[in-house]
Amino acid sequence: MKTLKKNWLLITLLAVYALYAGLYIFKTSFIWEGTRYFVLFDDAMISMRYAKNLAEGHGLVWNPGESPVEGYTNPLWVLFMAFWHLFSIPASKISLAVQISGAIILGINLVFVKKIAEHFSNKLLLPSLAILMTAFYTPLNNWGLQGMEVSILVLLLSAAVWKMLLDLQNDHFSPHPYLLLGLGTLVRVDMAVPYLVLFGFAFIFMPHHRRRHLFWGLGLLIGLLACQTLFRLGYYGEPLPNTYYLKVGGLPLLMRIKRGLYVLYQFVWDMNWALFALPLTYFLFRRDRKAFLLALLFLGQIAYSVYVGGDAWEHKGGANRYIAVAMPLFFVLFTVAVDQILRAIQKSVEIPYIRISTDTLAKAILIAISLASLINFNFTQNEVSSLERWLLLRQPIFIEGNKEALRIALAVRKITTPDAQIAVVTAGAIPYFSERPALDLLGKNDAYIAHLPAHPPGGLDDIRPGHMKWDYDYSIGQLKPDMIVQLWGDKEVAYAYIEQYYTVVEVDELLLSARSDSPHILWERVESTP
Repeated sequence: MKTLKKNWLLITLLAVYALYAGLYIFKTSFIWEGTRYFVLFDDAMISMRYAKNLAEGHGLVWNPGESPVEGYTNPLWVLFMAFWHLFSIPASKISLAVQISGAIILGINLVFVKKIAEHFSNKLLLPSLAILMTAFYTPLNNWGLQGMEVSILVLLLSAAVWKMLLDLQNDHFSPHPYLLLGLGTLVRVDMAVPYLVLFGFAFIFMPHHRRRHLFWGLGLLIGLLACQTLFRLGYYGEPLPNTYYLKVGGLPLLMRIKRGLYVLYQFVWDMNWALFALPLTYFLFRRDRKAFLLALLFLGQIAYSVYVGGDAWEHKGGANRYIAVAMPLFFVLFTVAVDQILRAIQKSVEIPYIRISTDTLAKAILIAISLASLINFNFTQNEVSSLERWLLLRQPIFIEGNKEALRIALAVRKITTPDAQIAVVTAGAIPYFSERPALDLLGKNDAYIAHLPAHPPGGLDDIRPGHMKWDYDYSIGQLKPDMIVQLWGDKEVAYAYIEQYYTVVEVDELLLSARSDSPHILWERVESTP
């Protein structure tokens, strides 16, 4: 009972978030042909295809029976998805299990946000505001509740930070921060970035335990990375994921960094540069190692985002997948910085004719600033629709694309045999729901395409990591898929092959290109178009 009274506000916030997350997840679903479908963000659906194949005994492959290609970047998350595929859950509902898992994980993360914030204030207000800003930040929910591994990564980072803060406070060493972030590298190998930032911080600021930090910090990371590399070499024949070659290889480093800085500028400007820089004002009041750790980790994720050229979905606004992982740390710093500013004003300024105490007034202003800033952080791209999505008055982003992908997938199933190979751009939901072998035109699951140089962009706005490589002479002219359902980029070469070797057919008001001599097309079910 005492615990309930002490944590009543946390429990209330968790309950409100659970309702919000539940409604958000429901909003991502839609009805097609009388069945309600839950579909994840398409990159997550790629992972789901690997998970499904693994659970069915085909191995960690995109297409059963083909040479394995590591078209995912989240091995431990794929294993988690594979667990759900061991049960008799309909394809239309299995994504829901992953989404609910994401909501639970994000809810647990809020508890650790509270624990981190309590290192800066023993009062109830600051931790509660940090929880509120984290819980209702749209990009974090978009990634975490639509099936991406961001949910577990943000939890592992928050838990590791909390444990490191405890060790710093007590001048104590424990391997737990490294174990947590080491687990994170098994989810995504680029979690080595916050791992190294945390290690560097501990090595410098905890001199009494340097040997143990050196042994555990570097030793564990080297061991984990070595094991992953050996597995990749043995199973996939490559030392790095195929997505690394696709997104980072073939694009000059300087161009990547320019693009990374460009989208960072857009993110900061969209967020309001003054609010973005506000947490740094905390260091004008205190030289606090704890706050320095949070700031370093946040800046580390920003630096990594710049290095890889940002994400492919920057035009959607808000924090990308790399920066979103550290946003709870930003929100903690934000609230404590605003609190410090108000305290400084409170000490130096007397306000006459105010009957309430200055302390109460300062708290009211802190709440007002935090709530106004939260609205601003969710008002992305200066579009009212972003606030409507935040308030769940509109469906979340990516859902229209999910509907179209499902529509294509089910149409393909109607007019093809199970052996028909389909060429896709959307490499997640269409192959998953069509249950057909697929050919990835953009190379996420094709090692040949991934190792090509990127097509030169017209400008920084034209760069989309993971969407810059294709070769229709190879994918269509040489591999000759039975059906082409999507195209991307310069399509003239593809159109030449389609005109010569393919027949444009219509099914469910969709126009698809079927190879004219393919035995895997059920021609009696399609209508040819001129």
